[in-house]
Amino acid sequence: MKKGAKRNQIISELLHVTDEEFTDEELIHQLIATEVTKNADKDEHMTFGQRAADAVARFAGSWAFIFSFIAVMVIWMVINLVLGSRAFDEYPFILLNLVLSCIAAVQAPLIMMSQNRQEAKDRQRAENDYKINLKSELIIDDLHKKLDLVLENQKKINRRLDKIEAEIAPENEEK
Repeated sequence: MKKGAKRNQIISELLHVTDEEFTDEELIHQLIATEVTKNADKDEHMTFGQRAADAVARFAGSWAFIFSFIAVMVIWMVINLVLGSRAFDEYPFILLNLVLSCIAAVQAPLIMMSQNRQEAKDRQRAENDYKINLKSELIIDDLHKKLDLVLENQKKINRRLDKIEAEIAPENEEK
């Protein structure tokens, strides 16, 4: 497949138009006028699991979570030490250890869900970045070709002017 045909195919795929025939200039203008990316945050209808994974990622990865977790543990221990023999979880804090073990057991799947959700978002961003880069590359390539044509025409004009000056110069010397 020739480079031009491949280029037109890529542009058509970016534009999601495969049944129409365009000239190169029309393709470029269509490409410039078309938004090739989509805002995943606006268009996406998230499931309950996706919303939960986003919420967990926001809260569990924050300083607020760390400080509140430490505060709950300290309050738990202080209350049980102050209550002494009437404490619901006396000194070795066996119930606290059980709670911490359960949190650790649930924490790994929560982190994995959050990471999977973030990875899906990153994949969408990477796809959008690729489309933007491809669009920019095609437009820059088109501009480069047009600039080459302008420079070539300028060289032709300069050669003609040099030729005319060369013809006029001997006539000016004779006068």
